[in-house]
Amino acid sequence: MHVTSDVGAPWLVVGLGNPGSEYAGNRHNVGFVVADLLAERIGGKFKRAGKAQALVVEGRIGPPGPGSRRVVVAKPMSYMNLSGGPVNALREFYKVPVANIVAIHDELDIDYGVLRLKLGGGDNGHNGLKSMTKVMGSDYHRVRFGIGRPPGRMQVADYVLKDFSSAERKELDYFVDRATDAVECLVIDGLTRAQSTYNS
Repeated sequence: MHVTSDVGAPWLVVGLGNPGSEYAGNRHNVGFVVADLLAERIGGKFKRAGKAQALVVEGRIGPPGPGSRRVVVAKPMSYMNLSGGPVNALREFYKVPVANIVAIHDELDIDYGVLRLKLGGGDNGHNGLKSMTKVMGSDYHRVRFGIGRPPGRMQVADYVLKDFSSAERKELDYFVDRATDAVECLVIDGLTRAQSTYNS
């Protein structure tokens, strides 16, 4: 089924992660890190979103004028595996079509720092996506930020809840910057252009 985004409606860009300072530097929280940079770029500060269990920043992406897009950048304040509830509450409040939702998340099956953008598909065991899909179906966009597989016999749960290594942190700012560029390109120019530019 082909889903087209609604040009007039706002976009809801959701960084997936776990709330709380103990999770801030985890690989699993890279969605929050990208959302923070996007909020900084649009010149807003996160605030509580009414009854939704989330923090949001509202603004516009793109050049001033008709080419810009209204966007709500969000960080669910539930735990990762309950992300669907807050995202769906925001979707209803801001009247966002599912095709205008972008989830930014860590991806185990892609090498560190590599990006893959897509529309729809499975959750690949990612609890944040699983929760979102359960509540509103799978026809939303994903910006998948590669974190690679755990080394040796390390459990996946332990790996994603560990901070980026010192070697990874040296390049993290560059990769986060690129992921934020990819989100902006997706919202302004559409998925095809964003994929051809950023699906490294």
